[in-house]
Amino acid sequence: MMVSCIFKKTVLKFFLIWKDIFRYFCYNKRIKYWKFGRQFHKKLSFYQFGYGSEVSSLKRRNQTIRDLIYIHLNEQDQYVMTYGIEFAEFAQTLSDSINNLLLLKHRYEHGDFNSHTMFDYVSRDKLGRLVEDDVYGYGDFCWIDFEEEEAVNELPGQTIAELLYLGHIKEHLKLPFYNYLSNRYVYLAHDDGWFNRTYYRDLNDFYRMLGEVIPGKMGQMKVEKTLLGIKKKKTYPPITRDVLLSLKPLMKEGAVLSIKDIEQNRVRIEIPIWIIGDFANMDDMYDEYEAIVKEPCEAKIVFDKKTREWKIYSR
Repeated sequence: MMVSCIFKKTVLKFFLIWKDIFRYFCYNKRIKYWKFGRQFHKKLSFYQFGYGSEVSSLKRRNQTIRDLIYIHLNEQDQYVMTYGIEFAEFAQTLSDSINNLLLLKHRYEHGDFNSHTMFDYVSRDKLGRLVEDDVYGYGDFCWIDFEEEEAVNELPGQTIAELLYLGHIKEHLKLPFYNYLSNRYVYLAHDDGWFNRTYYRDLNDFYRMLGEVIPGKMGQMKVEKTLLGIKKKKTYPPITRDVLLSLKPLMKEGAVLSIKDIEQNRVRIEIPIWIIGDFANMDDMYDEYEAIVKEPCEAKIVFDKKTREWKIYSR
């Protein structure tokens, strides 16, 4: 038995290390790791059993910043489909408005259990541990926020059925905003950051989140060194809601903005944006991005280095 455990652990380490090396190489060479890499990742599930914390630590050591963001905005149904925005970024930028989370689909091991709904939940004061966890490794990661557990204990069976449907199908039967829960969000992800459908009671929260995530990604990618050789991240101000609202027509059609394709000179930084259409399959979305990236972009988000302000330039 001991030999079997040691063998599993050794094989796990071997596969994870080479998987992350392969992922890093492909990501930086703009080769799609995901199409067959995701299938390879699933084959590790046997070896991951019982070693979740080890998998998480190995994965985080080799994590890369997603520098491509896809957005498809559906105002009528109050959701946004995205690629490239992860739970940690979402939670950090909207930390003041996220309450307790009722976990609809997950593999988090430290939640509390609600016997009425049979769902696990994470209270607001314990969210930090969930944010630090490897939610990408869960596969499916779905939740809805709520204000009071007493209200969760009063949820009718029909609502619980709707929540189960949300977590399983990642679509709504009816708009998923419940008076019982007073929820602001519903977060439905598969391979977090790869496919995310997020519902917003107030879409202004989406613009606020996006306005902080884009500069945050730029800051993580543009690392400078001080005179003493200490690495220092560049900081950029948030992009204002009014600036992002001018991109609404593009986002409603389905747009991709590429931080890895930015152009800059002494006075400004330009982030290109292309309209690529409505995609639920992110492999197809990435194919379309690769086909269109050499063509003139539809618009640019421009940062003026002197005034430290953001603007939009359109064709």
